[in-house]
Amino acid sequence: MDIASRRILRMAVGTALGMWISQAAGWPMSFVSPVVALVILSLPLPRPSVKMTLGFILVLSTCSFAGVLLLPFLEHTRLVGIGLFVLALFHTFYFSAKGGSAALGTFMTIGLTLVAAVGSVSSSVMIEVAKGLTICAFWGMLFVWLAHALIPDPPTAPGAVGQKPPDPARPDLETARLRALRSMLIVLPIAIFFFFSSASTSYVAVMIKVATMGQQANVDDSQTAGRSMLASTIIGGIGAIIAWLFLGIWPSLLIYTLVVALFALLVGPKIFQGEGMHPKGSMWSYAYLTMIVVLAPAVTDGVGCDGASSAFYIRLLLFVVVAVYGSTAV
Repeated sequence: MDIASRRILRMAVGTALGMWISQAAGWPMSFVSPVVALVILSLPLPRPSVKMTLGFILVLSTCSFAGVLLLPFLEHTRLVGIGLFVLALFHTFYFSAKGGSAALGTFMTIGLTLVAAVGSVSSSVMIEVAKGLTICAFWGMLFVWLAHALIPDPPTAPGAVGQKPPDPARPDLETARLRALRSMLIVLPIAIFFFFSSASTSYVAVMIKVATMGQQANVDDSQTAGRSMLASTIIGGIGAIIAWLFLGIWPSLLIYTLVVALFALLVGPKIFQGEGMHPKGSMWSYAYLTMIVVLAPAVTDGVGCDGASSAFYIRLLLFVVVAVYGSTAV
């Protein structure tokens, strides 16, 4: 099996296993764990080292609990709190734009935006969200390790042992700052809306989509980023609708897991190509992420329930609105 096929199968197995175990366990915000696994496994990376794994968990938990530090400002001097949030948000995008890990930057943004937006409504919920994100980061990385153990990379050719791949070209700092500023300005209006909304705790999944949308705008030129945002949301939304209809007929955790794995196998050839990424790989990986983020909260609401069905389609409509806004904003 070639390296691309291994990565496709590994992404499907790791994400589906993460979904199955997390939903069976039922811990708070459990669907974030397969999202963590998906973001890591949808990149052409080797098995993460222990140092990288611990660093990833530490960074995500630090960004999450950094939102808790904004709570006194958001409660008593909201303008100062929002100003500090804007600075922190800019630097999460700047980290990726200047050549840092896109996966790490994505979860830095998710941790900061989720915790800060929810904390503006309830400090107790804010702390629970920060704790939930830390737990999900730990389990998500565990699923990544499990997927690599089950489907390892092919043996390295003897002549390639000890050789390091060339470092990717890093953008100049001016371009990185402009891209980070663009991403921050796209995400900021929606984040501000959630600061002043009493229903922000109900739309955690939407905030995850908004955070990833900002990172999506961070890596492409404007025209490509605008099309990619809209296309990934439409593709992921269609996949979520088909999966939801299947689960309405047969509401089973096994079917749910198999549907998640099947979608990975369908989009996998559009994500990986040869030894690297497909030219449109980021768009298709965001489509897969959208499918999970739309579907998973609705499943926890209860498949087959009329209220859950209404919530599913309302959430999907919000995703489309957010994607249209993001494309226009870019």
